[in-house]
Amino acid sequence: MSVIAPSQPPVVAPGVVSAAAVSGDDVLRGLGVVAGEGLGGAEAARRQAQFGPNAVATHRARVLPVLWHQLRSPLLGLLVAAAVASFLVGERADALIIGVIVSASVGLGFVNEYRAEKAAEALHSQIHHQTVVLRDGRATLVDVTALVPGDVVELRLGDIVPADLRLLEVTGLECDESVLTGESLPVGKNPAAVAAGAPLAELSGCALMGTVVRTGAARGVVVATGARAEFGKIAAGLDTHPLDTEFQVGLRRFSLLLVYVAGALTTSIFVINVALHKPIIDALLFSLAIAVGITPQLLPAVVSTSLAAGSRRMSRRKVLVKRLVCIEDLGDVDVLFTDKTGTLTMGRIEYMRAVPAGGHSSEAVVRWGLLSTENAARDAQDVGGSPLDQALWRSPAAAGARSALDGCTRLAVLPFDHERRMISVLVRDGDGRSRLVTKGAPESVLDRCVEVPPAARDALAAEFAAGNRVVAVATRSVASGTRAVSAEDERELSLAGLLVFLDPPKPDAATALSRLAALGVTVKVVTGDNAAVAAKVCHDLGLTEAGTMTGGEVDALDDAQLADAISRTTVFARVSPEAKARIVHAQRRSRGGVAFLGDGVNDALALHAADVGISVDSATDVAKDSADVILLEKDLNVLADGVAEGRRIFANTIKYVLMGTSSNFGNMASAAGASLFLSFLPMLPSQILLNNLLYDSSQLAIPTDNVDEEQLRKPSHWDIAFIRRFMISFGPLSSVFDFVTFGVMLWVFHSGPAQFRSGWFVESLATQTLVIFAIRTRRVPFFRSHPSLPLTLAALGVVTVGAVLPATPLAHTLGFQPLPGAFFATLVGMILGYLALIEIGKRLFYGAAAVAPPVSGRYAGRRHLRRRAGRFSTAAARPTPVDGPS
Repeated sequence: MSVIAPSQPPVVAPGVVSAAAVSGDDVLRGLGVVAGEGLGGAEAARRQAQFGPNAVATHRARVLPVLWHQLRSPLLGLLVAAAVASFLVGERADALIIGVIVSASVGLGFVNEYRAEKAAEALHSQIHHQTVVLRDGRATLVDVTALVPGDVVELRLGDIVPADLRLLEVTGLECDESVLTGESLPVGKNPAAVAAGAPLAELSGCALMGTVVRTGAARGVVVATGARAEFGKIAAGLDTHPLDTEFQVGLRRFSLLLVYVAGALTTSIFVINVALHKPIIDALLFSLAIAVGITPQLLPAVVSTSLAAGSRRMSRRKVLVKRLVCIEDLGDVDVLFTDKTGTLTMGRIEYMRAVPAGGHSSEAVVRWGLLSTENAARDAQDVGGSPLDQALWRSPAAAGARSALDGCTRLAVLPFDHERRMISVLVRDGDGRSRLVTKGAPESVLDRCVEVPPAARDALAAEFAAGNRVVAVATRSVASGTRAVSAEDERELSLAGLLVFLDPPKPDAATALSRLAALGVTVKVVTGDNAAVAAKVCHDLGLTEAGTMTGGEVDALDDAQLADAISRTTVFARVSPEAKARIVHAQRRSRGGVAFLGDGVNDALALHAADVGISVDSATDVAKDSADVILLEKDLNVLADGVAEGRRIFANTIKYVLMGTSSNFGNMASAAGASLFLSFLPMLPSQILLNNLLYDSSQLAIPTDNVDEEQLRKPSHWDIAFIRRFMISFGPLSSVFDFVTFGVMLWVFHSGPAQFRSGWFVESLATQTLVIFAIRTRRVPFFRSHPSLPLTLAALGVVTVGAVLPATPLAHTLGFQPLPGAFFATLVGMILGYLALIEIGKRLFYGAAAVAPPVSGRYAGRRHLRRRAGRFSTAAARPTPVDGPS
């Protein structure tokens, strides 16, 4: 923290409760701020040094939590306890070896998971929220973390209040404060002081951090930031760990399956060995090693490594995920609801022309359109504003009308909101007459007009049919003494004319839609624009137009009818925020994997409701906070890249799961069977752990593996029943060759315990490691699919290490003995036979899919608990899949 000079004493931030009880002017004086100037840059930096960043919490990769995550396994604790007991009774060499192997396993998992946490930290640093602040007398965009007490902040529709503010100026402001007070309805605000000590729910003169601007606009001064804000105080005392994703739920259910299997095998093997009068400590260590052996210990590391590598690839493709586990959810999508502007269209709106009505001139329509903006001083370079307003201000027509605006005075503004879909401005002409000017969606404005000329309606229909965006402008005279405007005043209007804008389709949008279709993703358009305009854009891009529904038609249907209608509809137009959320909920009830792409405050409910909420870096704060995934470029091609990457990551994770469960299950079942007829342990506990460590080390290369194209064509989901069937089907195939090895070692080479263990160690490691080349693909034969080079080298390297270990100086310490050359010739034959048997098993298990994998999936049932990754998020239900992993 920098030293503050005596001439500049530390600022005392009053806090929102104290500030609410005095006038805004008094608060400004106490903070040493001039309302129209704000802070200077140097003073803001000085206060930043005093108060720190305006952040409640930050994502940091921390060593101890990651290490604890590796150490908290109950099996690991039991194994360490047994090793200590072994050391105390004299088996010190075995205990030391077990300790070294366990430490190496923990270290390997720690390194990979910590790297994944660092990747997540880097990801979070790329997601920013900005707000409009007065600095040195000018409105400027700054990151919300840079706010300090005394900053004068402008609030607009859709903003998340970035700090606790004492309001100075208010224009129809209403805030959703449910995150703090639980109040479901928006709360009206005004700049008046309230009684001292008023509760949060009654601080009408303040806007609180974390609440959302639902309607209106305001200006306020920051009185508390970060953990000193009311939201920060509450968040500091809460467990803010987000709820599990479907991916994490699947991992947990898979882990439970392994616990049951490991428990059954461990208990039976221990009982059998004790019944055969083998030393209890040896039996206990052997049983625990079996439990560890069947458990894919490095699964968290493999998952973390895969997700971290995927996040880096997705970041390079301009896709950011808020949590690494959200990547799989993105790959799970098969229905996408998206807006139109900037996604299917260029998003660079250009003003085309004015269509006058009712005897008005085109110049008058443009003049009224320029006046009816929330900021009278707005121009093309000003901060923020509606894209339509910005396009109008940029146009040559606006340049010609500027002189006519000088004689007009704006008296009051009723800001735009998504229910009225209009903005109204009270204006006084140069001759002293007052007039109400209303601008907005044509349907809304025309409904409030006394009479609409047929020619105007025909012109409106023609513009919609051409795919153009249209805004209607209407006026009426009001009493000269009027100084305020409300929604009730928007009546008996006279249509002045139409403002026509062009937003052409993106040149590459058709290609992006084709890519999504090839990935099995159905695209549906949800827009606030006119239905005819949206349908025209979809037609031009080749998007199959199954049907169109308006917001009114959606509201008229019950949930069951809406779910049925969605399958027959491609375009949803003029829909309210609540209707958008209903559409998403209805789709999720009938199918799974629903994504919603939106960037406005009116999209927040739907973003929450979707399985995957997707927004863009330029979106409103509430949209970005409601989303799971942020696109740095509003482009469906970018989204298609993200979907494919999510499916690739999940496919590689499932490879490890299927490998681990089948081969480990087979090997451990073999160990249990061998215990029945051998007078000695078939493999020492330390050898089992070493085998498992080497095998898992080779599997860390799985995240780099290639994925067959057909596996990307449909969503893949956790299916524990499928994994269980795979384990039971392919595990015994591994046991067949284990028992062949037993016979070869006992009856061909007449091996003693050390050589027997060496032979089985080499064979089990080779078969369970090399089978990855067959398991990693459904294709038959497996060499029709090409593995990545790192995976190939890792697998061959581990097999080589295992083969030479019995011949190294470590052999005696590890309990190994050199193997005869004939054994390796037999080993090659067994590996080839094992791979051939696996290929036969694949054809029987997958059926026709082993030759031509399916390209579409089906859903049934319900998914389990689903979380929202946004800062102010809620949980929702999600359907459960029944089809197996690709």
